[in-house]
Amino acid sequence: MTETTGERRTGGCLCGAVRYETAWPPLLTGVCHCRHCQKQAGTAFSALIAVPFAALERTGELTTYEDGSESGNPVMRKFCGKCGSPVFSETPSGMAQGMIFIKAGTLDDTSDLAPTVHFWASSKQNWVTIPEGVATLEKQ
Repeated sequence: MTETTGERRTGGCLCGAVRYETAWPPLLTGVCHCRHCQKQAGTAFSALIAVPFAALERTGELTTYEDGSESGNPVMRKFCGKCGSPVFSETPSGMAQGMIFIKAGTLDDTSDLAPTVHFWASSKQNWVTIPEGVATLEKQ
């Protein structure tokens, strides 16, 4: 895993009711192509970053939807109740490792993001091309 440098990154939902600040760089930058993420994002995939839960500070109220996920493991999908922006996802395995997933599109600065892994490639949309050399997992 990547070690953080002491740098911080900020982000938030579309309406600004939810804001956060987290350690940077992320532990992982990935793309999930599972059908649940496609439905939640309303598009072909969900780009996300994993960060240490203890390094995340947030303000604002979130609504939680407990999803069953394709693997059968629970996913707590946290979103702004005002604008509907998905912001965080928590999984039992991620939390056991001390990390939370941030929806990458909610970051204020995404200029240096480069996904290093694609999950659930078996469910990706046919029109999506995964770049050569990027790790690909058929499931999770």
